[in-house]
Amino acid sequence: MSTKRKLGKQGLEVSPIGLGCMGMSWSYGPAKDKEDMIALIRAAVERGVTFFDTAEVYGPLVNEELLGEALEPFRGRVVIATKFGFAPAQEGEGRWSLINSRPEHIKQAVEGSLSRLKVDAIDLYYQHRVDPAVPIEDVAGAVKDLIHQGKVKYFGLSEAGAQTIRRAHAVQPVTALQSEYSLWWREPETSVLPTLEELGIGFVPFSPLGKGFLTGKIDPTTTFDSTDFRSTIPRFQPENLQANLAFVELLTRIAKERNATPAQIALAWILEQKSWIVPIPGTTKLARMIENADAARVVLTASDLREIEAGASRITPSGDRYPPQQQRLIDR
Repeated sequence: MSTKRKLGKQGLEVSPIGLGCMGMSWSYGPAKDKEDMIALIRAAVERGVTFFDTAEVYGPLVNEELLGEALEPFRGRVVIATKFGFAPAQEGEGRWSLINSRPEHIKQAVEGSLSRLKVDAIDLYYQHRVDPAVPIEDVAGAVKDLIHQGKVKYFGLSEAGAQTIRRAHAVQPVTALQSEYSLWWREPETSVLPTLEELGIGFVPFSPLGKGFLTGKIDPTTTFDSTDFRSTIPRFQPENLQANLAFVELLTRIAKERNATPAQIALAWILEQKSWIVPIPGTTKLARMIENADAARVVLTASDLREIEAGASRITPSGDRYPPQQQRLIDR
């Protein structure tokens, strides 16, 4: 994989494409075999991937444990990002639906993450979702304390709006923002990306392949297991999938010209947007991980980029990207 990219201005460098690990334990159907996933994560390191993404709530807890075990032999060679900000709705409950970014909760949560990840310090610690009940200045202040204590290296936000980013950054410099971004979800371009560029903050797109849709392997006949959260997403209902296939057709056309796959073109397009963007496609398959990592080698010409832009501008994404209860968690 090619040269590292810088996230933010505080010195964090990572591979140009990372690995999102959520689906190994949670959300995309039943949890996958642990040993298989450890082998996949380690193969990613050998392929040049140095940036791995997890969260306390994935599982819950077991995804962090998976990364802790898989990456233990590679300490110092890799960057692990995790997230705080959720808690069980009720004590002992498996469902973590309560948003909680109170400073005392953050300082409690970090200890569990450090233990599960088997590290002395968390490389990049994101607030998972903005908590409307807690001023973002208090959140940033709590993470600042953890950085001073040596328990966290860099501070990040996820799905935060431009004003929230500015307020947090004024208290503790934000190294990276993680939000959804792909050819079929470009809302961050409106106000978030200009804010990040102005402040010198890196951008980490999750779902850069549209939760698998932009790979070309999903169509209106695809059915999703009840444990696969795509079964609840409006954008993945058959009538919306049909309308959204235009994105896949555009990527497929460019891919054939470049001797690449639609997924690689989708990732290469993201990499071309800004030098401080690092997408984190997730997968549970070795071949897909290799395909995604190799997207960093795909070169899109100015003509390719114009063709993609012209084609995409004529397509309107069909269907919301989250069900209503999750849409409410997005900070504007």
